Amino acid sequence: MAFLIDLILHLDKHLDAAIRDYGTWTYGLLFAIVFLETGLVVTPILPGDSLLFAAGAFAARGSLELPWLLGLLFVAAVLGDALNYTIGHFLGPKVLDGRYRFLKREYLEKTQRFYERYGGKTIIIARFVPIVRTFAPFMAGVGAMSYWKFATYNVLGAFLWVFACTLAGYFFGNLAVVKDNFTLVVLGIVFVSILPGVIEFLRTRTAPSRG
Repeated sequence: MAFLIDLILHLDKHLDAAIRDYGTWTYGLLFAIVFLETGLVVTPILPGDSLLFAAGAFAARGSLELPWLLGLLFVAAVLGDALNYTIGHFLGPKVLDGRYRFLKREYLEKTQRFYERYGGKTIIIARFVPIVRTFAPFMAGVGAMSYWKFATYNVLGAFLWVFACTLAGYFFGNLAVVKDNFTLVVLGIVFVSILPGVIEFLRTRTAPSRG
């Protein structure tokens, strides 16, 4: 856990070291992280938005090729969600009866609230919300959403998420104020990412008292 926190807080330094040590294999590393973060419900705390932003910033410096970066990360995001959907579809109702202890109940309930509010568009919106991003395709499989409907949302959501976050890093990541305060920027990205979930949680907690 300590390493993960250090990775997130000093993402620019770790990514710089990876590019220096592994060269083009860095693309494979980035692909694997995005694939695992979106594809397995046991890895929801891997960096997502901040990683794409940092990768975009390094592409602007010339350390990574932007077209390759966008293409590979897009494919990783699509395949990750597709795997997650398949696992959820295979496990089915077994997920909801509590027999799988590695699935945190609060994460499932939080994702379910998103579905109740946004329907199938949750697959797109969840791309920008940590934790929910990992559990949304899984719950889509559990809930028996048709695969082709899911696939449409999956591809569109992956495109918007990868391109928005990576291009934001590409165009803004090398501004002096961002480079000098990269850790604060990463924390800001994390805060903005979890804000919708916090608002949704507070809304559901205060709704009964209002009634």
